[in-house]
Amino acid sequence: MATAQEIALFLDFDGTLVEIAPSPDEVRLDRRVPPALDVLRTSLGGALALVSGRPVSFLDAALEPYRFDTAALHGAQIRLNGEIRSQSAVPEEMRGALRDLVRFANSQVGIIVEDKRISVALHWRLAPQLKGEALELMRAVAIRMGPGIRLQEGKSVAELVPAEASKGSAIAQLMQIAPYAGRLPVFIGDDITDEHGFEAVNALGGLTIRIGDGETQAKLRIASPTSLRAILLDAAERGSLTASSFSQE
Repeated sequence: MATAQEIALFLDFDGTLVEIAPSPDEVRLDRRVPPALDVLRTSLGGALALVSGRPVSFLDAALEPYRFDTAALHGAQIRLNGEIRSQSAVPEEMRGALRDLVRFANSQVGIIVEDKRISVALHWRLAPQLKGEALELMRAVAIRMGPGIRLQEGKSVAELVPAEASKGSAIAQLMQIAPYAGRLPVFIGDDITDEHGFEAVNALGGLTIRIGDGETQAKLRIASPTSLRAILLDAAERGSLTASSFSQE
């Protein structure tokens, strides 16, 4: 196994660092986690990044006062060393798509629209009986918007994102830049949205870890966000995180 200095750690947020919540605004992060991640970032020579469908602004607020390297909005927004290095343009068709989704949400109890500007997500966790109707709408809107948009499906959510953006491409991009270059990538996620990342990291010979059950390309599993937090908090207390830390679950 690699030593701590050789690891580049990539972490999803929802369902990985925090439990999935009924709505996007209701997630709660254990306040011990941000300072622990800061300690681990130092022990990893700076090679720690969040890879999430959330925007950078949300992740900053959730982890304040710490700011981490981030591949946000499924890779459509990448920040490194405090600077936005790349950001997909807002598709012209996104405003029209947003209006259609808001109209649908206003007519159905329990449907939530999450406008992230570069992307837009439709959530039906509070109305699981509407999954079929919600997915049908999202698929139709994605087809209408054309090849510049990709439909990203997840746990009780579907999202319209720029076609070129994915967690896998974002991780591959970061792995070419210091301090990530030359290290063993370790990516931890929990959802269909993370499979692009697992595929990319597997191709790089890295370690992929899925939180919870479900079909996956990941090589290892950890039972829950609670179990992952225990591993990360213990590693931060010791000041060392290695690839073997994740096989002790």
